[in-house]
Parts: sequence; structure tokens; C-alpha cells
Amino acid sequence: MQKRFRLARSEDFKRVRRSGKSYAHPLVVLIALKSNQARIRVGVAAGRTVGTAVIRNRAKRLLREAMRILLSDIAPATDDASGWDLILIARPGLASASLQDTRLALTNLLRRAHILSPVHE
Repeated sequence: MQKRFRLARSEDFKRVRRSGKSYAHPLVVLIALKSNQARIRVGVAAGRTVGTAVIRNRAKRLLREAMRILLSDIAPATDDASGWDLILIARPGLASASLQDTRLALTNLLRRAHILSPVHE
């Protein structure tokens, strides 16, 4: 995923965690918050419950790659120039999941959050 699509600052993570709406799946948790910027930014996290550092890093790479594939399907910003700030939190099951499983989990969550464009629903 390109740098311009990343949510990186601690303040941004805290804001999204505090004010965003959460959607859960056995592999990943999505926290979504409307943004006043006309772009989508995604932050990825994996806690120690996911596994060792190597496993956590693999889980984060899987999430980034699955999200990169789905970025073009996300609903375009409306005329009020609003985008999305998203946080993806890995769950322990993600350590043994494939890219296809991860992509399906994200697709499911994005549909539930009404973030995917209607063509793909």
C-alpha cells in the first residue's frame, strides 16, 4: 500500500479508535471513521495476542496487501469531500490465513460498514 494511503500518526489512531464505528470478523476488526479529507487512509495493527513479532509482521503485511487490492473498490468521496480513516486490527486467526481469506474478510467488513461502492455489493 502506498504511503499516501497510510494512517500513521498516533493522534489519528487514537481519534479513530475513540470516535469510529467498529466491525468485527474472526480474522480482523475494522474501525471506520468518516474523514474531512477526500482520501482514504488505512492504519494496521497487530497485538501480541496474534503471535511473535514475525507472525505479527506477516499478519500486517497480509492486511496491507489485501487492502491495497480493495482500495479501488472503495466508494468514492461524495460532493462534501469526505473520505475514510480506517484501522485494521489483526486477530490471532489471521496468522494462519491466506491472502484470499484475508481479502474476503475485509470485503465482508467493508460491505457491512457501507464503504464498498454499490457496484461490488
